[in-house]
Amino acid sequence: MIKVAVLVGSLRRESYSRKIANNMVNLFPEDYELEFVEIGSLPFYNEDYDAENNAPAEYNAFRNKMKNMNAVLFVTPEYNRSVPAVLKNALDVGSRPYGESIWDGKPALIVSQSIGAISGFGANHHLRQALTFLNMPVVQQPEAYIGNSAGLLDENGKINNEETVQFLQTVVNAFVELIKKNKA
Repeated sequence: MIKVAVLVGSLRRESYSRKIANNMVNLFPEDYELEFVEIGSLPFYNEDYDAENNAPAEYNAFRNKMKNMNAVLFVTPEYNRSVPAVLKNALDVGSRPYGESIWDGKPALIVSQSIGAISGFGANHHLRQALTFLNMPVVQQPEAYIGNSAGLLDENGKINNEETVQFLQTVVNAFVELIKKNKA
C-alpha cells in the first residue's frame, strides 16, 4: 500500500482547495491510500521548542504521521501571490530539527487553484521553490493550475467539467509514475 498525505493550504470550511482534493483522491489506483493530514492546529514554528527538546505535541504528531507517508499531494489556493502561511508553517515544522526533515525524498504533486484566471500560479511556484530545497521530487509536467475553481464545482462539491476531471487524472497518473520511480 502506497500512503499519500494530502495537505490542503486552506482552512476555510467550504474551501475550494479541499473540494478539489476530495475529487482527486478518487483518481488514484486502488493500492494507494490517501489521507488528509490536518495542518491548521500546528503552532507557528519556533526553533526554541526543538533546541529545548520541548516540541509541542502537535509537532510530534504531525512529524510522526508524515514520516509514515510515501508521498505528498499539495492542493493550495494562492494568498497574496504566495503560499498560505498555514502551509509554509507545516513545511517548516516538518523540516526541523535540522537533519531530521520528514520531507526528504518524498515525491510531491502541487495543484494550485484560484477563483480567478491566474490559477494560483504564484503559490504553485513559491511552493516548488521550497520543495526543491526540501529535496522533494515534484511532478514537473503537466503543471496543475486550476482557474475559476468556484465555477468548476457543483452544489455537492463535485467537479462538473469532464475535461477538468480528465486533466486531473493525467496529473495523478504523472504523480503515480513519479512515486514509482522514487520508491525506496
